[in-house]
Amino acid sequence: MLLRPGQITLDELQAIHAGGQPLVMDPQALPGIQASAAVVRRAAEGSEPVYGVNTGFGKLASTRISEADLATLQLNLIRSHSVGVGEPLAPAVVRLMLAIKAASLARGHSGVRPVVIDTLLAVHNAGLIPFVPSQGSVGASGDLAPLSHMTLALMGEGDFLVDGVRQPAAAVLQARKIAPLQLQAKEGLALINGTQTSTALALHALFAFEPVLESALVIGALTVDAARGSDGPFDPRIHALRGQPGQIDVAEYYRALLQGSAIRASHEEGDDRVQDPYCLRCQPQVVGACLDQMRHAALVLLREANAVTDNPLVFSEDGAMISGGNFHAEPVALAADAMACAIAEVGAIAERRIAMLIDSGVSRLPPFLTPNAGLNSGFMIAHVTAASLASENKSLAHPASVDSLPTSANQEDHVSMATFAARRLQPMIDNVAHILGIELLAASQGIDFLRPLQSSAPLEQVHTTLRALCPAMMQDRYLAPDIEAASALVRGGELARILRTLPALPALWIPV
Repeated sequence: MLLRPGQITLDELQAIHAGGQPLVMDPQALPGIQASAAVVRRAAEGSEPVYGVNTGFGKLASTRISEADLATLQLNLIRSHSVGVGEPLAPAVVRLMLAIKAASLARGHSGVRPVVIDTLLAVHNAGLIPFVPSQGSVGASGDLAPLSHMTLALMGEGDFLVDGVRQPAAAVLQARKIAPLQLQAKEGLALINGTQTSTALALHALFAFEPVLESALVIGALTVDAARGSDGPFDPRIHALRGQPGQIDVAEYYRALLQGSAIRASHEEGDDRVQDPYCLRCQPQVVGACLDQMRHAALVLLREANAVTDNPLVFSEDGAMISGGNFHAEPVALAADAMACAIAEVGAIAERRIAMLIDSGVSRLPPFLTPNAGLNSGFMIAHVTAASLASENKSLAHPASVDSLPTSANQEDHVSMATFAARRLQPMIDNVAHILGIELLAASQGIDFLRPLQSSAPLEQVHTTLRALCPAMMQDRYLAPDIEAASALVRGGELARILRTLPALPALWIPV
């Protein structure tokens, strides 16, 4: 894959995230890289103080460093900042970190030599995963600790994860014939001053949530049929009057999923219910709003993945080196917080649909979806699990960006907490996948009670896919394995693929 600095697409980022994509830097970037490196070299040889080149860092910015110690300054920076704790970041996240850091430096405003970018890409292309602890960044002055651990591995002083086992970096680089990176002026700072960890974590969540959100649409439609709900609320005229793009698209997804359902046709007349519960009727409004938030987050994260976010920035046209604050990850933090609310809401309305299905007074299905309620508890406690996960997500959805703790002796006095904002999304997605897995089991059980009536062709395919793994539960049995199997369908994309086979539907993420 040709890596074009400043022009990477969302599809390309998703391919990098998935792995197996060797990267080649666009040769057109080389003159800009060399020009900015020359500016830094002249500054290092000059007498004027330039932050990060011949000064200390943070609160120590007024401390002047001699020319003889400039390389040691960068080495000490990486060593002292490699202070992360916790479990290592997932390989997919680290792949994105390596790629988008290389692309950022290659824009030619960071003052690094080409060898720095070449080393990042060599490590990526060799399939090596630097050991990067997941905790320790506040999302301003860049993701200092995690990017330092990444850089330490490039230097041969940290560790790599090889087949999940932590191994010393020097031996791993030697085995792959990759020369350890030797830093020169500003290069350590350029490598760790940036938002690549928080951006990679948020992209990881965006890509992981895509099949879950698509599954939510499919399962929500299946629940409409299981409860013999109306498709009237999905009439395009309703949604056109409001004009919210996500709402319009979600209603279109539901119309396509429900089209041709004999279950729906069976109660078009003689059904005394006037309106469905909100969890059915308002799915376009709720899930559509969540889709809009995710689409906006995708745009923000795409911009950030293409951005230059270190400090100071180099402008080779006039030789200027200007200190700024692009390392402040507030855009990522706010996007991740919006994603958290959207993820939580998708799970919250799914939990309400499960509660509706097991309530015979609303769904008109057998109590707790079992034919012999009392002797059997059916889906009673499976719903409790869904409720606990939805509640947990409410706590996790609390915005991280509104919190700030000053660091570096109050020099860095407002921070974004973007890294945690993005990192906490993954457990939320897992919770939603389990809620949807439970709903898939419950809705399919509801469909079974309506036989011999058939749902639509795509929803019958969903039902068949589940039943190949999990039989109907007409008497109580050990249900946890079924929940895991159904949740795996949600996460793994099998249900998403059913949605994607429907013709002429809008793309989930707006092409960018």
